[in-house]
Amino acid sequence: MKAVLASEHPSAPVTRLRGVGPQVAEKLLKLNVRSVEDLLFHLPRQYEDRTRITPIGALKPGWTASVEGIVELTEVAFRGRRMLLTRISDGTGSLTLRFFHFNAQQQAMLARGARLRCYGEARPGKVTLEMVHPEYRILTAADLKPQPPALTPIYPATEGIQQMKLRALTDQALSWLAHGNTALEELLPPEVLGADMPPLAEALRYVHRPPPDAPLDLLMDGSHPAQQRLAFEELLAHHLSLRRIRLAEDKTHAAPLTGSGKLAARFRAALPFKLTGAQERVAAEIAKDVARAHPMMRLVQGDVGSGKTVVAALAALSCIEAGHQAALMAPTELLAEQHFRNFSNWCMPLGIEPVWLSGRSKPAERAMAMSRLADGTARLAIGTHALFQEDVRFQDLGLVIIDEQHRFGVHQRLALREKGMAGGLHPHQLIMTATPIPRTLAMTAYADLDVSAIDELPPSRKPVKTVALTENKRAEVVMRVEQVCREGRQVYWVCPLIEESELLQAQAAEDTAKALAAALPHLKVGLLHGRQKPKVRDAIMARFKDGTLHLLVATTVVEVGVDVPNASLMIIENAERLGLSQLHQLRGRVGRGAAESSCVLLYKPPLGSGARARLDVMRATNDGFEIARKDLELRGPGELLGTRQAGEINLRIADLLRDAPLIPKVQQAAAVFLEQYPERVSAILRRWLGETERYSRA
Repeated sequence: MKAVLASEHPSAPVTRLRGVGPQVAEKLLKLNVRSVEDLLFHLPRQYEDRTRITPIGALKPGWTASVEGIVELTEVAFRGRRMLLTRISDGTGSLTLRFFHFNAQQQAMLARGARLRCYGEARPGKVTLEMVHPEYRILTAADLKPQPPALTPIYPATEGIQQMKLRALTDQALSWLAHGNTALEELLPPEVLGADMPPLAEALRYVHRPPPDAPLDLLMDGSHPAQQRLAFEELLAHHLSLRRIRLAEDKTHAAPLTGSGKLAARFRAALPFKLTGAQERVAAEIAKDVARAHPMMRLVQGDVGSGKTVVAALAALSCIEAGHQAALMAPTELLAEQHFRNFSNWCMPLGIEPVWLSGRSKPAERAMAMSRLADGTARLAIGTHALFQEDVRFQDLGLVIIDEQHRFGVHQRLALREKGMAGGLHPHQLIMTATPIPRTLAMTAYADLDVSAIDELPPSRKPVKTVALTENKRAEVVMRVEQVCREGRQVYWVCPLIEESELLQAQAAEDTAKALAAALPHLKVGLLHGRQKPKVRDAIMARFKDGTLHLLVATTVVEVGVDVPNASLMIIENAERLGLSQLHQLRGRVGRGAAESSCVLLYKPPLGSGARARLDVMRATNDGFEIARKDLELRGPGELLGTRQAGEINLRIADLLRDAPLIPKVQQAAAVFLEQYPERVSAILRRWLGETERYSRA
């Protein structure tokens, strides 16, 4: 029988455990579990209290509970598909267990008279309540004795590796740990560990198998000292990964971007407005960064309409005046097109003609743009991800500007930066986001970047009054649209994504536009969606901007880049389907002129708790930083940062919101590691980040 020997290193392959053959090992690989140590650090994401046995007669639909009962009947039924049905009873009521995947052995075990303990969610059934594929076990005489109360760990799982299997495997790994194996290295030195954090092995045992007297409330919310000790080490690993990138970057060289400042002065003089204090402050921080001989790595975050693009233009002009090329990359065609128009309007009078590159560029246009970038005649490139494709060459790329960076994958950002690595020099990097990141999250997720905040809106921006209405108020909303337009102002009516299909989205917008045109025959109604050709979209937006159109029905393509000061009313259909960030971005299309502006969030009842919370936040505040904080609470960091598929932040036990108080101590510990224990850095990164650590080099 296989067993991990006490003398083996924790990196022993997981196949050394009983029950792990090649097929199971392959499935465990999907959970990033390769070794016994990986299994020990595959931590429970929550706990279930299965210590209370609920009488079957007291069960309600939707309850998740433990029940015990005697098998009355087990049969194979054919109701559309083959299934195994088992009915159990405890004297207070009966419950049906339904299995779609089963074998003859399982059918034999569930014979009449067997006593079962089951755990699952009760659902309505034809005759009794049901549990579909509950966890269960056959009880023996020993099992009928009173059980000490204990929490049941629930692990991240994958197809073919269910909870009972994971608990059995971690039992073996913990048994190996308990047999005095000292090879599981304690990486936190005494001065970091202190007196308030338990040793690693003790914390792991406690988190995997809480004892009978464990404080349930602390474990359930992740604040037990054992969990906090592991969360601390995990946050430290992420922080060290990013700090190491920054330290490596600081040892590289970049061309100092210094010039006379004449281009920037001419640009400022032509602007019809004065920069805010926040814009001036951030522009000065960038100017100081790019004047150094080391690459700038700065994140500029600011609310919708705070003027990040103007600050980016000043940086690009500094780069061009210093004799280098600049490139701006945006995640969508529409946003990139808007940047191209703005930069063309600003730069053409200064003698600078930007080139455009996107996936939809015509072959001749693309060839011309690539030629001009390669020979250096084009000093500014604007486009989508097409900018980082392998055949695009720059003569001397000095500055990379990335807008809405969280919507790019790590490799995409890295590829564009690498295009500027010529002659031993790296390009400066300016990263922008209109999704403000809460300070705690920024300190953790962007420890390799300097962070600037444009936290002041131009004086012309006014708060937008926001209301949420059910769909049955649509007629009143249509009347409000007519009133606003009669007063000389304009309206957006947004139809968000209904299906993951541009075609269906466009059809929904077309149907809405026809219905509104029929209801408001005196108004000129326009339609904008992603399936239209860029020239058509441009023409429609131009008509809306010059006031020819009263009402613009659009999909979420208007989320970014559209500035019509005369628009004072925004209606968003199916608002319950959208996230906070997108709702805030859409609302930011109004409130840009002198008139009082409003936003109507139309929703279909009943609202789920998450949707209700999002709409409540939108009604309560216009502050993008506060909305970002609430977004973090509601959705978690993976969604807010756009890293769910990007391999950046995938926390096993830490929670960036809950564990915010740990961040200052994490930063201090990182300094101790880098200065006194550099040999331990790679070990802690391997333990917590494994294969994903290589993704962080952007």
